Formats: sequence, C-alpha cells, structure tokens
Amino acid sequence: MGERCCAVVRVLVLQAAWALSGGQVRYSVPEEAKAGTVVGRLAQDLGLEAGEAEARRLRLVAQGRRASVEVSGASGALLVSSRLDREELCGKSAPCALRLEVLVERPLRVFHVQLEVTDINDNAPIFPAARKNLSIAESSLPGSRFPLEGASDADIGANAQLSYTLSPSEHFTLDVKSSDENRKSLFLVLAKSLDRETIPVHRLLLTASDGGRPSLTGTTELVISVLDANDNAPQFNQSVYKVKLPESAEVGTFVARVNATDADEGSNKEFSYSILSSIPIGNKGLFTIDTKTGEIRLTGTLDFENVRLHELQIEATDKGTPPLSGHCSVELEVLDVNDNAPEVWVTSLSVPVPEDASVGTVVALLSVSDRDSGANGRVRCWVWPASPFGLEATFAGSYSLVLREALDRERVSEYEVEVRAEDGGAPALRGRRGLRVAVSDVNDNAPAFAQAVYTVLARENNAAGAELARLWARDPDEAGNGRVSYSVWEGGVGGGWRPASSYVSVDAESGRLWALQPLDYEELQVLQFEVRAVDAGEPPLCGNATVQLFVLDENDNAPALLPPAGSAPEAGGAAGEAAAAAGSVSVSGTLWAWAAWGAPAGQVVAKIRAVDADSGYNAWLRYELWEPRGKGPFRVGLYSGEVSTARALEEADGPRQRLLIVVRDHGEPARSATATLSVSLVEAAEAALAAAAGSSSSSSRSAAGAEMGAGAASAATNVWLVVAICAVSSLFLLAVVLYGASRWAPRAAVLSGPGPTTLVCASEVGSWSYSQRHSRSLCVADGAGKSDLMVFSPNFPPPPPGPAAKDTQPEPSALLDTPKHPNPDWRYSASLRAGMQSAVHMEEAGVLRGGPAGPDQQWPTVSSATAEYEG
Repeated sequence: MGERCCAVVRVLVLQAAWALSGGQVRYSVPEEAKAGTVVGRLAQDLGLEAGEAEARRLRLVAQGRRASVEVSGASGALLVSSRLDREELCGKSAPCALRLEVLVERPLRVFHVQLEVTDINDNAPIFPAARKNLSIAESSLPGSRFPLEGASDADIGANAQLSYTLSPSEHFTLDVKSSDENRKSLFLVLAKSLDRETIPVHRLLLTASDGGRPSLTGTTELVISVLDANDNAPQFNQSVYKVKLPESAEVGTFVARVNATDADEGSNKEFSYSILSSIPIGNKGLFTIDTKTGEIRLTGTLDFENVRLHELQIEATDKGTPPLSGHCSVELEVLDVNDNAPEVWVTSLSVPVPEDASVGTVVALLSVSDRDSGANGRVRCWVWPASPFGLEATFAGSYSLVLREALDRERVSEYEVEVRAEDGGAPALRGRRGLRVAVSDVNDNAPAFAQAVYTVLARENNAAGAELARLWARDPDEAGNGRVSYSVWEGGVGGGWRPASSYVSVDAESGRLWALQPLDYEELQVLQFEVRAVDAGEPPLCGNATVQLFVLDENDNAPALLPPAGSAPEAGGAAGEAAAAAGSVSVSGTLWAWAAWGAPAGQVVAKIRAVDADSGYNAWLRYELWEPRGKGPFRVGLYSGEVSTARALEEADGPRQRLLIVVRDHGEPARSATATLSVSLVEAAEAALAAAAGSSSSSSRSAAGAEMGAGAASAATNVWLVVAICAVSSLFLLAVVLYGASRWAPRAAVLSGPGPTTLVCASEVGSWSYSQRHSRSLCVADGAGKSDLMVFSPNFPPPPPGPAAKDTQPEPSALLDTPKHPNPDWRYSASLRAGMQSAVHMEEAGVLRGGPAGPDQQWPTVSSATAEYEG
C-alpha cells in the first residue's frame, strides 16, 4: 500500500515541450493523483513571463465534460482539481489523452494542451459471480474440458494482464489459452476420473491476479457436482462464429445461427441453446437466442461509438442425466454508420464588437467534433451568411470567427450568425450553432440639420421669450454619441454691431429658438446667424445651420407731418424756395396759404407732407379732407396730399377757408395725424405780391446759405439719404412679401426651399406695386389668392424740372407748394427707384419667395390722383 500511495502522489511524467508538428503542450499525470498536485508549469511552457498569466487571464475552456484540472491564477501552473479516474474518463481506451484548450487575453490566443492520464493498478480483477456451480458426469473421461468464465479488470496494459490459479486438486487442473484479441479462455480440465460415491461435490477456489505492482487478486468459488449417466456433450460445428453488423441494425435483426450435435440417443440427445455470457459484461441483454434453432437476434440497439466488438459465449445443454453441454463463441463486429451529426461549441465570445473594429478581429472561438469515424467523422465548417464574418481554422477541430468586412452600426446594429458544420458521410449530417453578435456604437456621424438654411418670420414688438421656430438636427448614433445639444454660434452674422445672442437664444436640448427681447423692425430688419448642433460623443462632432430671421413690420408708428419748407435750417435750400413762392407760413401749428379769387378749378394751392416710420402698408399714407364736409371750394389728393381748387373761387366763398386734413396710414389698426390749413382768398395782385415776397425771401436765404456752405452740406446729406433709402427699401420689400405669406400662416413658420421669384416696381407717386409683366399672387389661409400686394415708402419731394423731368408726371412735394416752382428734393424719388432696382436684384438672387403668377392689380398713380382732383 505504501508503494501505491507514492505512485498516486508522484507525477510520473512532466512534458512541457512544444510539439513541432502540432504546436501543443503535452503532460502526463497518474490517475487518482491528489487534488493540488502540480501537473506542469503551464504559463512557463507557453512562454509567458512571471505574473503575466494572471494579467492575461490564463484559463482553461471546458469542452463538455469535467477535466478535473485547473490553472492556478497566481503561478500559472496546471493543477489537479478533483479526482482523476482513468477508467471513468476513457474506459478501456489507451492511451487516455484529454485535449484541453487554454485561453489568454490581450491579445486573445488559444493553446492546445494534451493531458495523458496514466493507469495505476487500482482495480482488482472481478469475476461475474462469487460462486460458480458446475455439474460434471462421473462418466466424464480424464482430459474433459469445461469452460469457465474469466474475470475482468478495469485497468489497462500490464495492470489488466490476468493470470489464474486453481486451488490444489487431484481431479482438476486449469488450462488457460490466449485468444486473438489478447483475451484468455479458461477451461477446467478433468485430470482424474470422478467417483460421485466417493466425492459427490468438489469445491475449488479460482484466483485471478493482475500484472500490477503490487498485484491485486480476485476469487470465485467453483462448486462441482458429480452426476451420473449421460456421457456425451453436444458439439458445435464451429468453435468461433464471426459476424459483422452495422450499428444502424434494427431490433430483431438476425445475427447468426449456431449449430451443435449430440452423439447420445433419446433424451440425452435433445439439447437447448442459451447465451452463457457476454463481453463486455452487461451487454448480454442486447441479444436473444432461440433455444431450439440456435438463431441469435438483436433485442437492443448497437452503438459503434460505445462498443465496437461484442463476444457471446453460447452453450448447448442436453437433457441427459446428468445434462452435458457444449460451448462456442460468437464475435460480432459493429460497423460504423453516419448517425452522429457534427457538434459546434462556442468556447469564447467577445461581444459587442465596436463598429470601427479592424478586419481580422477575432470575435469568437469555436470547436467542432463528430463522434463518427473515418469519412463520417471528417467535418467541414462555414459561416452563414458569409458576410461580414468568416471562419479560420486554428487547429484540428478548432476555428476562429473573424471579421472580414468593416461594420456600420447605423446600417446593421446586430448580426444573427450561424456556424454550420457538415460531415463527409452519405447522406451527410449537419450541425449548427447560432451566434448573436451585437455591434457597439462609435461616434462617427455628425449631427445634420434637416435644412441648411432656415427662414424664420417674426413680428416686431413680440414678447420676450416667444418661440420663433424649432430647429432639429438628426444624429444616427446612439446614446451619448447621438444626444445633440444646440447653441447660437457667435461666428454668425448679426444685425449691426450687436451679436446675435443678444436677440435670440436656442434651447440646448429641444432646439427651440426664442427671442430674448422684443424686436423692433425700425432697428433690425434681418438677423442672420448660425446654430450649431454638437453631439456628446468623444470626440464631439458638430453640424451647422444658417438661420435668417426676418422681422415683420407692425403698425406702431403714426404718420408725422413734416414742418413747412424753409421754416428751419434743415428745410432750407430748394424746398424753402418752393414754400416761399407759394406764400405759405406756419403759425402756432396752423398752416397758411394764399389763393386768388377767380382761380380755375384744379389749381394747386398747397401740399401737405407727412412721413411714417413704418414700412409697406403701414407707411402708405392717404389724405382726407375732414372739414369742411360737402361741396367746398377745395379738395385734397387722396395719395398726393396736394390741396387744389375744386371749382373756380368766388367772392362768396369768403376771405378765408379753414381746412382740417387727416393723414391716415393703411395699417391694422390705422393710425392718423391731422393738419389745419388756413387758406386766405385775396386778389390776384395780392397773391402775386405774396408769392414774389416769398420768392425773394427764399432767394436771400439761399444766398446766405450758399455763403455759409449750406449747399454743400445739403448735397452730402442727400447722397447719404439716397443710400439709406435704397437699403431700407430693399429690406422692406423682403419683409412685406414674407409678412404677407406669414399673416395667414402659423406664427413663426419656417420657410425654405426654392420657389418662383417676385418682381416689385415703384410707381410715380412714391408707392410700390406689382408690374404688369411680373405680377404674382399670394395665397392666404382663409381665402382665394390675392394679386394686389402694395409696398410703400414715405412720400418725398418730386424731381427738379428739366429735360429729363418734362416727360414724367410731377409728384407732390413740399408741405405748402405749387407745381410751378422747381423742387430740389428729387433725390428722394431717385432713392425709391434705386430701392426698386435693389429689390429686382434680390429677386434674381432668389431671396424673395412668391406665389404663382396671377392677374395684375392697378393701384393709384399720379394720373388717378389727378382724376380725383378733377372729379
């Protein structure tokens, strides 16, 4: 026992050299080694440095059955973890080699280790029964042979080599013969004739000893009863019957027929067949034999993978007294059939896989096996679908699932991969294993706005905090990589010197654009800036969108009357001369003018001048005579503001006429201002004298102003006015068109996209209207399309007389003026025409968006206003 314990503890062989042909480590360990026994220094044999085994997570991969060994995380040694029983692991197979797979990470590698479990003599021979009863006729002749059932030993090799001894007897000896398969047949040989009367029962002890060191033994008792009479046993025509059957043979399949004869007569000649024993022990129930015919048939299923050769001991026993028996053996070889499909096992799976993983990245390690042999056990593997993964063979039966193509999580976020295996049998059998490979996100997509440019309309005087628009940028990434935050980028173009962030702000999460303060159209017409969308990835990616905010005018300014020309230094120059020629003055807010009796109908007496700081309809002014009502001697031009005679003046009209004139804009609601004009009716000579006096006074003031350089200052001022009016008119034209589109649309609607452009032209009365050729209709939400869009600017003095002005209709100009005198404020009308040209250029650039073409709408011009005078 001491030597046996030493054999268990001692490691017989430690082999730590790489096999040059296979690239694997081989170790040997005796069975029944104690837990903790060191099998080999695995980490050192694999070429790992000290401490690297634990850092790289050196570990074993289980392959279906318990390996009874483990890897020490600290030392990297291969240790026995539980009881090793070679007979349990491998049965009678020799050698008993366990194939282990060892994994290390960073980088991921697999090594193959072969562990051979060597046999020790730990199993004693065992007989089928502790007692064997035999009946032998006393008439048996010396030399008669009687078969015995031998013992079995679970060990292999020398430990399973059995030798038999029989206890001393003068009547019996033991004969042992070796068969072809290294098995021994036992026969009890009668050495001396029996005498039942002397010794009716013989008791012998049969001992079996194995070849181990120390040797183990097993015994069985032979109880031999001596019988009289029948002295001829049945004899088989063959001592060994050899048969081959496929493992797929069904229950009831015919195996073989044995045949025996008996030389006796009568009842001693009759015999029956039976199955005495089987090898392997315990498989006797797989067969049945017909007691009369000797036909052997299957009663169970064969399995080539478990038992490849069955040996049956057949006995024929006659009915004599005593009964005699003959024996033979049947050897059944089982042929392999392709009845086992390949099995696919996943030994390691590294998921999720980042979408930027390089081609060749190992995703999983797999092992494939087939229990069949030969061509039936040869397996080929592939991946379905074939893209973007593939298989690479790493060792016999081991494969790596690698990446063959680049991944894109936004296109496919998860792959259902199936590894398929097919053997070489006919018909071929298949096995499969499904894998779910998730793709993890990488921040590779920048936020993208739905539009590159957003056009936003907002009314002036809006409340602070009012929502102007909602911007949205899409980022197809997930989690933080797809979470977008918004901000106003100060690099955008604002309105004037103030940054865009002082007017508007954007909600970082929702993209809601809202106003920080009320907007004033008179201060700001267009605000252009950029909104930036940044994701939360690492590194963060961003996208930009341009926002064009147009402020729509509200009617928040009432018309303002211009002071009389020449009443202040700012109104000097040509305007003052025109007012003086008309003989007009202003006293305590009342305007004065002179008219001669007998003046014909239609003669212009004076002109009311007013301006409105608003734009468009809100700045389009109309003049109404509020008092006196009815058929008075005077009338006012609806849009020109010219006060003219409605009929010839008579003495009956009195010496003075007081007129109350109301100036209204076209806003909603309309705003107005009033002017009081007192017209004195005098003789024609007095009127001419007053006109001459006014002209002289104007001339003297002009001369003095010229001496002081006022003429140069007035010219410079008018140049800047022309430039300013052109710019304001262009922006104003944009605002009115967009205001008309948004008036019946949801508040703060966002406009975008190409569309037909709109051409806006200036009329001769300082108004803007659609031309006959380029008119457009503007659709509204609550009615049919409108084709009457008017855009107005303040009324300004007409152009000076000259060759270029003779062919044009004169415009009303100064506050109190007659058309007979030249007016130097012609530059105002020129500015309107320049503004019109600017609007046309803006239309060609696609800035203004209009509706489809519609019928033209005529608006008041100078000719229509004159018709009112004449009417």
